[in-house]
Amino acid sequence: MNESIVLLSVLVAFLFGLATGKAWERYKLREGRWIDRRKARESPHYILGLNLLISNQTDLAIEELTTAAGIDADGFEIHLILGNLYREKGQVTRAIQLHQQLLQRPKLTKVEQAYVLLCLGLDFRRGGFVDRALEAFTEVLRFDQSNQYALLNLEKLYEEQQQWQKAYDVRQRLAALADEPQKPKHEAILAFLETQLGLQASGQAPPLKAISHFKAAIDLDQTSVPAYLNLGDLQRQEGLLNEAVSTWEQVPRIAPDKAYLVFDRLENVATEQGHNDRFPALCRRLIDANPQDWRARLALGRHLVTFGQPLKALDLLFESLLHNPHALAIHQVIWQALLALHFTEELVTRYMTLTREAVFYLDPHVCMRCRYRSTELLWQCPQCHEWNTFTEERITLTEESEDESH
Repeated sequence: MNESIVLLSVLVAFLFGLATGKAWERYKLREGRWIDRRKARESPHYILGLNLLISNQTDLAIEELTTAAGIDADGFEIHLILGNLYREKGQVTRAIQLHQQLLQRPKLTKVEQAYVLLCLGLDFRRGGFVDRALEAFTEVLRFDQSNQYALLNLEKLYEEQQQWQKAYDVRQRLAALADEPQKPKHEAILAFLETQLGLQASGQAPPLKAISHFKAAIDLDQTSVPAYLNLGDLQRQEGLLNEAVSTWEQVPRIAPDKAYLVFDRLENVATEQGHNDRFPALCRRLIDANPQDWRARLALGRHLVTFGQPLKALDLLFESLLHNPHALAIHQVIWQALLALHFTEELVTRYMTLTREAVFYLDPHVCMRCRYRSTELLWQCPQCHEWNTFTEERITLTEESEDESH
């Protein structure tokens, strides 16, 4: 949806330029008469339609632009915009018909053909006609090899079909077209795609190909957390425990806020190797580096409960509550610790005081592009298909309890 809105904005800008920049198109011969094409563009319906479009009043915009199209049935730009609006309303068949009719017009310029094909590709993609969408975007690139909108949509289609190598190749073309400041963004996406290629190859033996993909992802982007996670998983699977630990330990270094993703992995391997102090030491380093790190306290608290130290665990868990009283995971471990301590009245009372205003939730994550919600951290949004857009949504703490104490 975001791509369509961006494309529509660019298209409107293009059409304004088309309307004013081509003086020779002011008149067009129709049935032996010269028709003033500026009539439609200067029509109050056309101007009002564009204003309504900008203010997201789609239905009213369609009404005004349809009236403007009646003034000039040959108005290329009006019909192009109308088709896009029908697509946004979900009337895909009508959008396809309008754009296909435009494509049949004689004497379209290459730029106009490219725009119509691009819109058709978006129509087909919205309607689920994957093959036809691929064909349309590929045809756009025949007219304009550097058309970034066609390349972006091709990449997303390949990703949706899990054709990771083709998606990777398209992203490389986009990276080659990018300005220098944009290079890191493209390298980060290439790293995600390399990781997907590694996951695709993980079932193959020997695992050298998968390992090479994960390492290539890290070379592209030193902060590519999923590459470290999957490389470490594969190393552990191959019995290379020390290498796996070394790989996973990079995550807290490069992305402290994502360190919790390796907690279970590191704790399990440390237990297997008999290094029971290694994991608590990592948690304490993270807490010292970031006193508000509730996840490190939770992980260390869970570890202490497991190893028979519920009283020490509760101190850490109660501190976690001060930073995030709404996370259900914290409460579950607290209940486990209280159970081990036979629900000591003083500790239960302290717990109840800390959680009086708490509302439990399962660490919700939200996509910053389309607001899609997930109970887990996702690297690619299943709705808008953008990479690395999820952030943890936190409930803002109120000052009600402070007010009540005065």
